[in-house]
Amino acid sequence: MERERKGGWVYMMADRYRGTIYVGVTTHLAARIHQHRTGEGSDFCARYGLNRLVWAERGDDIALCIAQEKRIKRWHRAWKFELIERGNPDWLDLFDVLV
Repeated sequence: MERERKGGWVYMMADRYRGTIYVGVTTHLAARIHQHRTGEGSDFCARYGLNRLVWAERGDDIALCIAQEKRIKRWHRAWKFELIERGNPDWLDLFDVLV
């Protein structure tokens, strides 16, 4: 019997419009963003004040989400900006919309 795969989210946090970006992956988006905002999420987000959720994509398989996160982390900065701005041109905080 194949074990059930859990879905997840690939997401990007930022401090401001076209500012510093963090790419992450999680199974529970609301809890993870809360962790980032309280300084418990990642040292990088805490150090640079990244508390704005500017992009997120849901996936049905956490393994595929992890692979997508790794791909995006290797992208040029301009490509990340383009991805964010396709759905969020003003870099608004999407937390209340997505969660």
